[in-house]
Amino acid sequence: MEKFQTVRGRAIPLNRADVDTDQIIPAQYLKRIERTGFGQFAFEQWRKDPGFVTNNPAYAGAPILLAGPNFGCGSSREHAPWALQDMGLRVIIAPSFADIFRNNCAKIGLLTVVLPQQDVDHLLARSEELASSELVVDLAAQTVSTPDASFVRRFEIDPFAKRCLLEGLDDIGLTLLEEERITEFEASRSDLFPRTLVTA
Repeated sequence: MEKFQTVRGRAIPLNRADVDTDQIIPAQYLKRIERTGFGQFAFEQWRKDPGFVTNNPAYAGAPILLAGPNFGCGSSREHAPWALQDMGLRVIIAPSFADIFRNNCAKIGLLTVVLPQQDVDHLLARSEELASSELVVDLAAQTVSTPDASFVRRFEIDPFAKRCLLEGLDDIGLTLLEEERITEFEASRSDLFPRTLVTA
Protein backbone atom coordinates (compact mmCIF):
# COMPACT_ATOMS: atom_id res chain seq x y z
CA MET A 1 0.00 0.00 0.00
CA GLU A 2 1.03 3.63 -0.38
CA LYS A 3 3.20 5.18 2.34
CA PHE A 4 1.31 7.67 4.47
CA GLN A 5 2.45 11.24 3.92
CA THR A 6 1.46 14.34 5.87
CA VAL A 7 -2.06 15.26 4.74
CA ARG A 8 -3.10 18.85 4.26
CA GLY A 9 -6.50 19.91 2.99
CA ARG A 10 -10.11 20.69 3.69
CA ALA A 11 -12.11 18.64 6.16
CA ILE A 12 -15.62 17.43 5.42
CA PRO A 13 -17.87 18.08 8.45
CA LEU A 14 -20.11 15.05 8.99
CA ASN A 15 -21.57 15.97 12.35
CA ARG A 16 -23.38 12.69 13.03
CA ALA A 17 -22.88 10.06 15.73
CA ASP A 18 -23.07 6.28 15.27
CA VAL A 19 -22.52 6.32 11.52
CA ASP A 20 -22.60 2.63 10.71
CA THR A 21 -21.03 0.72 7.84
CA ASP A 22 -24.36 0.20 6.10
CA GLN A 23 -24.76 3.96 5.88
CA ILE A 24 -21.21 4.28 4.59
CA ILE A 25 -21.69 1.64 1.88
CA PRO A 26 -25.10 0.00 1.34
CA ALA A 27 -25.31 -3.79 1.41
CA GLN A 28 -26.33 -4.17 -2.23
CA TYR A 29 -22.81 -3.23 -3.32
CA LEU A 30 -21.11 -5.98 -1.31
CA LYS A 31 -21.64 -8.37 -4.22
CA ARG A 32 -19.07 -6.51 -6.32
CA ILE A 33 -15.81 -8.43 -6.64
CA GLU A 34 -13.56 -5.42 -7.20
CA ARG A 35 -11.84 -3.58 -4.36
CA THR A 36 -12.07 -0.23 -6.13
CA GLY A 37 -14.94 1.87 -7.42
CA PHE A 38 -16.93 1.99 -4.19
CA GLY A 39 -16.44 5.71 -3.60
CA GLN A 40 -19.32 6.68 -5.89
CA PHE A 41 -21.68 4.68 -3.65
CA ALA A 42 -20.45 6.02 -0.29
CA PHE A 43 -23.28 7.55 1.79
CA GLU A 44 -25.63 6.82 -1.13
CA GLN A 45 -28.88 7.29 0.82
CA TRP A 46 -27.76 10.52 2.43
CA ARG A 47 -26.48 11.88 -0.88
CA LYS A 48 -30.05 11.90 -2.17
CA ASP A 49 -30.50 14.99 -0.01
CA PRO A 50 -29.09 17.93 -2.04
CA GLY A 51 -28.03 19.55 1.24
CA PHE A 52 -25.87 16.62 2.34
CA VAL A 53 -22.33 17.79 2.97
CA THR A 54 -20.58 15.65 0.32
CA ASN A 55 -22.81 17.23 -2.32
CA ASN A 56 -21.26 20.61 -1.53
CA PRO A 57 -18.67 21.35 -4.25
CA ALA A 58 -16.61 23.29 -1.70
CA TYR A 59 -15.56 19.93 -0.21
CA ALA A 60 -14.82 18.16 -3.49
CA GLY A 61 -11.57 16.25 -3.19
CA ALA A 62 -11.23 16.92 0.54
CA PRO A 63 -8.85 14.34 2.08
CA ILE A 64 -10.12 14.59 5.68
CA LEU A 65 -13.45 13.66 7.24
CA LEU A 66 -14.64 14.98 10.61
CA ALA A 67 -17.26 12.78 12.25
CA GLY A 68 -19.14 12.15 15.47
CA PRO A 69 -18.51 9.40 18.04
CA ASN A 70 -18.68 5.67 17.31
CA PHE A 71 -17.93 6.11 13.62
CA GLY A 72 -17.89 2.88 11.61
CA CYS A 73 -20.10 0.86 13.95
CA GLY A 74 -22.29 -1.98 12.72
CA SER A 75 -21.13 -4.86 10.54
CA SER A 76 -17.44 -5.47 9.97
CA ARG A 77 -17.53 -5.06 6.17
CA GLU A 78 -14.18 -4.07 4.68
CA HIS A 79 -16.03 -2.30 1.89
CA ALA A 80 -16.72 0.69 4.16
CA PRO A 81 -13.05 1.76 4.43
CA TRP A 82 -12.59 0.94 0.73
CA ALA A 83 -15.46 3.28 -0.17
CA LEU A 84 -14.15 6.12 2.00
CA GLN A 85 -10.64 5.77 0.61
CA ASP A 86 -11.99 5.57 -2.94
CA MET A 87 -13.83 8.87 -2.49
CA GLY A 88 -10.45 10.47 -1.74
CA LEU A 89 -10.21 10.36 2.04
CA ARG A 90 -6.84 9.80 3.72
CA VAL A 91 -7.81 10.69 7.32
CA ILE A 92 -10.93 10.36 9.47
CA ILE A 93 -11.10 12.30 12.75
CA ALA A 94 -13.69 11.40 15.38
CA PRO A 95 -14.06 11.10 19.17
CA SER A 96 -14.26 7.29 18.84
CA PHE A 97 -14.39 4.50 16.28
CA ALA A 98 -15.69 0.96 16.14
CA ASP A 99 -12.64 -1.28 16.72
CA ILE A 100 -13.03 -3.53 13.67
CA PHE A 101 -13.62 -0.56 11.40
CA ARG A 102 -10.52 1.16 12.74
CA ASN A 103 -8.39 -1.96 12.17
CA ASN A 104 -9.75 -2.35 8.64
CA CYS A 105 -8.82 1.26 7.91
CA ALA A 106 -5.25 0.80 9.11
CA LYS A 107 -4.80 -2.23 6.85
CA ILE A 108 -5.44 -0.15 3.72
CA GLY A 109 -3.58 3.00 4.72
CA LEU A 110 -6.54 5.08 5.93
CA LEU A 111 -5.62 6.91 9.14
CA THR A 112 -8.18 7.17 11.95
CA VAL A 113 -7.49 9.88 14.52
CA VAL A 114 -9.20 10.00 17.91
CA LEU A 115 -9.56 13.47 19.45
CA PRO A 116 -11.66 14.55 22.44
CA GLN A 117 -15.26 15.53 21.66
CA GLN A 118 -14.62 19.20 22.42
CA ASP A 119 -11.76 19.32 19.92
CA VAL A 120 -13.84 17.62 17.23
CA ASP A 121 -16.69 20.04 17.94
CA HIS A 122 -14.29 22.95 17.52
CA LEU A 123 -13.03 21.60 14.20
CA LEU A 124 -16.55 20.87 12.98
CA ALA A 125 -17.61 24.44 13.69
CA ARG A 126 -14.50 25.80 12.06
CA SER A 127 -14.77 23.57 8.99
CA GLU A 128 -18.20 24.98 8.23
CA GLU A 129 -16.43 28.31 7.68
CA LEU A 130 -15.01 27.32 4.32
CA ALA A 131 -12.08 29.74 4.46
CA SER A 132 -10.87 28.17 7.71
CA SER A 133 -11.49 24.51 6.99
CA GLU A 134 -7.99 23.39 6.06
CA LEU A 135 -6.19 21.02 8.44
CA VAL A 136 -2.76 19.45 8.59
CA VAL A 137 -2.44 15.86 9.82
CA ASP A 138 1.14 14.84 10.55
CA LEU A 139 1.35 11.15 11.41
CA ALA A 140 5.07 11.18 12.19
CA ALA A 141 4.54 13.93 14.79
CA GLN A 142 1.08 12.59 15.70
CA THR A 143 -0.53 16.01 15.43
CA VAL A 144 -3.61 17.62 13.95
CA SER A 145 -3.25 21.35 13.40
CA THR A 146 -4.46 24.34 11.45
CA PRO A 147 -2.00 25.99 9.06
CA ASP A 148 -1.81 29.08 11.26
CA ALA A 149 -1.04 26.86 14.31
CA SER A 150 -3.94 28.38 16.26
CA PHE A 151 -5.07 24.81 16.87
CA VAL A 152 -2.57 22.01 17.54
CA ARG A 153 -3.49 18.70 19.13
CA ARG A 154 -1.51 15.52 19.59
CA PHE A 155 -3.19 12.15 19.08
CA GLU A 156 -2.28 8.64 20.16
CA ILE A 157 -1.81 5.72 17.81
CA ASP A 158 -0.64 2.14 18.22
CA PRO A 159 3.11 2.10 17.39
CA PHE A 160 2.77 -0.93 15.12
CA ALA A 161 -0.10 0.66 13.16
CA LYS A 162 1.92 3.88 12.86
CA ARG A 163 4.93 2.03 11.50
CA CYS A 164 2.83 0.15 8.94
CA LEU A 165 1.16 3.35 7.74
CA LEU A 166 4.41 5.31 7.46
CA GLU A 167 6.22 2.49 5.67
CA GLY A 168 3.27 1.48 3.51
CA LEU A 169 3.15 -2.07 4.87
CA ASP A 170 -0.03 -4.09 4.51
CA ASP A 171 -0.22 -7.75 5.58
CA ILE A 172 1.49 -8.94 2.40
CA GLY A 173 4.20 -6.32 2.72
CA LEU A 174 4.86 -7.36 6.32
CA THR A 175 5.16 -11.00 5.24
CA LEU A 176 7.59 -10.15 2.44
CA LEU A 177 9.89 -8.47 4.95
CA GLU A 178 10.58 -12.01 6.21
CA GLU A 179 11.06 -13.50 2.75
CA GLU A 180 14.65 -14.55 3.41
CA ARG A 181 13.75 -16.34 6.64
CA ILE A 182 10.74 -17.98 4.99
CA THR A 183 12.98 -19.28 2.19
CA GLU A 184 15.48 -20.65 4.69
CA PHE A 185 12.72 -22.34 6.65
CA GLU A 186 11.21 -23.92 3.55
CA ALA A 187 14.60 -25.24 2.46
CA SER A 188 15.04 -26.99 5.82
CA ARG A 189 11.59 -28.57 6.03
CA SER A 190 11.01 -32.26 5.51
CA ASP A 191 9.56 -33.31 2.17
CA LEU A 192 6.81 -35.03 4.15
CA PHE A 193 5.18 -31.64 4.69
CA PRO A 194 3.39 -29.64 2.00
CA ARG A 195 5.37 -26.88 0.31
CA THR A 196 4.26 -23.27 0.69
CA LEU A 197 7.06 -21.73 -1.36
CA VAL A 198 6.80 -21.81 -5.14
CA THR A 199 10.16 -22.41 -6.76
CA ALA A 200 11.11 -22.36 -10.43
